[in-house]
Order: sequence, then structure tokens, then C-alpha cells
Amino acid sequence: MADNAALSAAVATGRPVIPLYILDEKTPGRWAPGGASRWWLHHSLKALAQTLEAAGGRLVLRRGVAPELLPALVDQTGATAIYFTRCYEPYAADLERKLESLLRGKSVGCRRFGGNLLFEPESAATKTGQPYRVFTPFYKACLNLPRPKAPLAAPTRLAMPPAMPQSDRLEEWRLLPDRPDWAGGLRESWKPGEVGAGLRLENFLENTIAGYNDLRDRPDRPGTSRLSPHLRFGEISPRQCWYLVSTFMDSRGAQGDGGAHAFLRELIWREFSYHLLHHWPSLPASPFRAEFTDFAWTEDRSTLAAWQKGLTGYPIVDAGLRELWHSGWMHNRVRMIVASFLVKDLLIPWQDGAAWFWDTLVDADLANNSASWQWVAGCGADAAPYFRVFNPVLQGRKFDPDGAYVRRWIPELAELSNASIHEPWQAGDDSLRQCGVVLGKTYPRPVVDHATARKRALAALEDLKRRRTDRPL
Repeated sequence: MADNAALSAAVATGRPVIPLYILDEKTPGRWAPGGASRWWLHHSLKALAQTLEAAGGRLVLRRGVAPELLPALVDQTGATAIYFTRCYEPYAADLERKLESLLRGKSVGCRRFGGNLLFEPESAATKTGQPYRVFTPFYKACLNLPRPKAPLAAPTRLAMPPAMPQSDRLEEWRLLPDRPDWAGGLRESWKPGEVGAGLRLENFLENTIAGYNDLRDRPDRPGTSRLSPHLRFGEISPRQCWYLVSTFMDSRGAQGDGGAHAFLRELIWREFSYHLLHHWPSLPASPFRAEFTDFAWTEDRSTLAAWQKGLTGYPIVDAGLRELWHSGWMHNRVRMIVASFLVKDLLIPWQDGAAWFWDTLVDADLANNSASWQWVAGCGADAAPYFRVFNPVLQGRKFDPDGAYVRRWIPELAELSNASIHEPWQAGDDSLRQCGVVLGKTYPRPVVDHATARKRALAALEDLKRRRTDRPL
């Protein structure tokens, strides 16, 4: 409810307000939420309903397609206007046009507000009026835009109409897993809702932000904000995060704080992903760099399944994927490592990895997920003049030097030494036996040799370049 421009404007009219959420899984082009997102959505809507009730309102739930549901609800309630927060997914613009056309015939106002971003995607453009394709100039352009305004306070009271339309029961939507109930780790890890989001930001400011710049790449340390699912579901706005972190930074003096600066930069990375999705709506399915359409990917379902289950034989990769399955979240540095392993070491299409993340992440966000996977795959918006291939062993040693992260998520390797924890196949049979590790039984052998896989990936890139060069005009 806080910093919700559409809700605040509706309340400011002084007229009765009907809060409505439509679960739309059928609009063409719309990505239905994955399993972890559905779990979060259930609890987020439950929390929102409680917050609205405390302010005198009541949340109405409907399942269906907005252009079919809203005109009938307008007729039933006598509503004179619809206020909503803008979405940026590819289907959204067409949906808005349909709604405006339908409601115009009924003389019903249709008011759109921003709120999910700091800057609307049209705000930043090159000198020639083109959208940015590289982050750094986009970042600098955003810093030159007017500073985001202070967030809006939550309305304290909502006026209700004499009669409210009928609402679905949240339980009827069956968003939660049943048999089996795989959500125990999610319940253990998260508190969805606006209150949980506020507590998460408060904890970040009090305990984490000072070391954020140095520790955000360390999965073995609590160095990140973990705000991403709350931002994804609109339980906290980027403007609230920007304002409170900027206030913290200003309190540290003119030069601010390194951790705060780094966090604000990450918020603008999120903006950049939405900028790309808005201007290139094919981003979730097709390579941003068209030349990668012909890249020689492989189709290996069994190896993909080993990757999904955290059974690749590379501990930092497997730890990340097991953390994901348990908690619905994965540390950002590890996301890059496991993504690189899938697309570079295994040559499995990035779309397969993006689909797995979409289903298993509580913060599954179409813009961030698509842009990030493409960046790692080398076919996205990246200014680097080289083909980036992460070495999972070196990445593990650098960012999990004591093996604490691996030991937490792969307990069968817990007794290995720091020297062996990131490449157990080099430990020697005696050392492995003493630690209770039997490669191929208690923990898998590597599914590929990284050095060989790296050469194969680079060869595939060179082959792509050659084929495109040889192609007749």
C-alpha cells in the first residue's frame, strides 16, 4: 500500500475504492508464474488482504482475462474509473490498449501510473533518441535524470462502496503445492508481504549495507539485501529502497558510503533489464544479438537434469542449484557461475536455464531473468569484447574461500579440506575415503572436464563467426 501511486490517487478522489487483483494466466504472450512464484503470490495476496482490511478495505480476487472481467465489473459496481500500475512485459501495452478501448465506450476513465521502476523506460535515450544497448551509458544517463521523488505514504483509510463485488477465495486458486509439498524451505526462508519487505530493508540498512560493496559477491556471507522477491511482487517499491538508502548515504557525508553507492547501482541494473525488455520485447525467447540465433547448442536432457538437481560434480555449481531448490533463491554471484556452466561448459541453450529459474525462483522476473541469462550466454547487452567463460573451481575458491557455502548445501562434502572442497576429484582416494566421499556414489564425478568444455565453447563461437562470414549476401 505504501508508495502505490495508483492507490493513493484513487483514495484522494474521496470516492469509494474497490481493490482488485486479477490472476491472468491466459492473455497471449503472458508468462504464467512458475511454482515458486505461485507460492509467493499466495502469501503476498494474503498479506495484502490483511493490510487492506486494517485500513477498512477489502481485496477482491478474480481469475481470468482483464478485458473480459473489467467491463462486467464496471457495470456491476458503477465504477467511473480504473486506476492501475503500469506493467512492462511484452503483452502489457496491447492489454492496455484493449482495456482503454473497451472502457472508453462506457465513459469510464482509465488512469495508468508508474511505480515499479525509478525511471520509465522512455526516460533514458541516446543523443539520437535510440534506446541504450550498454549498461554504463544507461547508468550515467539515469544519474542525470531528476532524482526520484520521496515515496508516498500508505493510505490510512479506504472508503468502501455500499456493496462489494463477489470475490474468489484465495485457496480456490490452488497456488500452493500440495502433493508433494516442496515449499518447506521457502517457508523457512521468507516472509512474503509488505511487512516482511520493510523488515528486510531495515535489516539491510542496519546490518549489511556497510559491507555490501565488499561482500555482495560472497555467497558464504550475508552480504546482500535479499529484497529481490519483494521488489518483484511490488511489496516494496524501488523508490522506497532508493530513498532510504540515499538518506543513509547522505548521513555518511558528501562522499556517501561505498556499499550504498553499489546498491543504488544494482537498482539501476534492474532498471536496465526493464529498459531492454520494453524496447526489445523478444528478449525472453530470442538472442538480443541476432547473430547468436545460429549458435550450435546441444540438446542433452540427461545432463540438463543433472544440472537442475545439483549433480554436476562441480561443488559451487551444485551448491547453488540446491540452494535454489530449497529456498527459491540463489546468490547472484552463484547465479552467474551456474548459468555460465550450463551455457558454456554444457552448451545447453540459455532458454532452458531461464525456464528453470522462472519455475524455481521466488524472485522470477521476466526482465531480470531474460537479460541476465543472455548476458551470461554472451548474446545479450554486454560491452565486453570477449566470450566470458567462468571457471567453476576458480570462482569457488575466490568467492567461497573456506568452502562454507559448499559445505552448507552439499553436506556430503563437509569433511573435505579447504584445498579440496571445490575440486574433490583432485583430493586422492585416501583423503576422500577418510572424509566419507566416494566419487560416483556419494557425490558425482564431474559431468565434463572444464578445460575441454571451455575449448569446445570457444570453438563453437569461432564456428559461428566463420559460418556468418562465409554466408553469401
